[in-house]
Amino acid sequence: MNSIVRNVFWGELICLSLFLASCSDDSEPVCTLPISTKEMIYQVAQLTINTENAAPIMGKDKKDYVNCTFIIDSEIEEWDYNGTGRIRGRGNSTWLWYPKKPYRIKLDKKSEILGLATEKDWVLLANYRDPTHMMNTFTFIAGEKLGLPYTNHSRYVEVTLNGEYIGLYQLTEQVEQGSSRIAVDDEQGMLISLDADDGPELNPNGGDNFWSTVYRMPICVKHPEDATATQLKGVQDDFARLEQSIHDSDYETTARLMNIASFIDYMIIQELVYNVEVDAPRSIYMHKDKNGLWTMGPLWDFDAGFDFDWGTMYTGHNYFTSYRELVLGTDPVNHTGGYRVPSFFTDLFKNKRFVSEYKARWTEIKGEIMSEFWEETRRFAVGCSGAMKRNAECWPIDKNYQTEITRMKQWLQQRTDYLDTVIKNYPSGTK
Repeated sequence: MNSIVRNVFWGELICLSLFLASCSDDSEPVCTLPISTKEMIYQVAQLTINTENAAPIMGKDKKDYVNCTFIIDSEIEEWDYNGTGRIRGRGNSTWLWYPKKPYRIKLDKKSEILGLATEKDWVLLANYRDPTHMMNTFTFIAGEKLGLPYTNHSRYVEVTLNGEYIGLYQLTEQVEQGSSRIAVDDEQGMLISLDADDGPELNPNGGDNFWSTVYRMPICVKHPEDATATQLKGVQDDFARLEQSIHDSDYETTARLMNIASFIDYMIIQELVYNVEVDAPRSIYMHKDKNGLWTMGPLWDFDAGFDFDWGTMYTGHNYFTSYRELVLGTDPVNHTGGYRVPSFFTDLFKNKRFVSEYKARWTEIKGEIMSEFWEETRRFAVGCSGAMKRNAECWPIDKNYQTEITRMKQWLQQRTDYLDTVIKNYPSGTK
């Protein structure tokens, strides 16, 4: 986080505090009292994109990039931007199924965008399925506050594309290796995704895909980019050693291969937001630096959490029905009452030391979920309230964003209380 963001984020919150105190839970986040420039980090910038010859953005492959210009107008003058680059579509279901499209941006020149670290590659998340616009943001905030490395940041922009207003978007970093992104070694660092949509089943000819050795999970090697057969074999063998130690619930060996603290925090977050995509798995990232430990993250893609109704995945925006559904279940080792997630994520629960540390970490952080993670999310929601209204007029759905944000808060409160009982009663382990 650079000095501007740090000063904004940790600056005086006097005006915002008064603002939040004046808003009732029932009416949030539509109160309209002004907030000071110290809180502009939570405000919405204006992003204008003009493609060359007003060319449409037709696809999400590398060949589909379209040349364009970008202009950002921010309440923080230092964040204004004018530059050139390329844009294309991105995503899987979000690109194919929904009318509001997400985009991938590649600038011609590495640049600091809205106070975020200098790079070329950025993402515009449409959040069309998410009626709150806050599901990814809440999770990113949780990851950052828990200390998960390389957690993405949230900025919000209203986008005008070739003269047409296309709504409220979440701007964030592209998940990739780099000195200002996932800063693992250029040659010997590793970044992988565990992803059924990016693995060998859907990419049988992809040179960067393989099935993991022990748990047979779909793996895509993101770094080294364009990995050679030798490099790919090296990643596969290295990951297999970690898998075997987890399969054996051998805490000491696993601790020599993986940052167990990151694993605990990562899984607590997955359960907290009920991210059932761990089951596939999808969008699960891990990284490893030269001579370092496998580490979970960055966190990515949470609009299928929060008790999303998969029965309406093509058209629905239905969340928050039940706070009692579980990913890991009441007995993670045996998948009792939960999803049949790969046992890579549960076999360590056989180990007494691991279970003890997991429970202790939950006890340590549970009080921060609403007092810190939610409160910062709420500030973003307040700052975005006007833009949410305009977005709803542009992309009308069968949900009211004000109501859904209130439901999200209530769901998180209830779920935190419920998980407190569930986690405290996890079996203590047998090894």
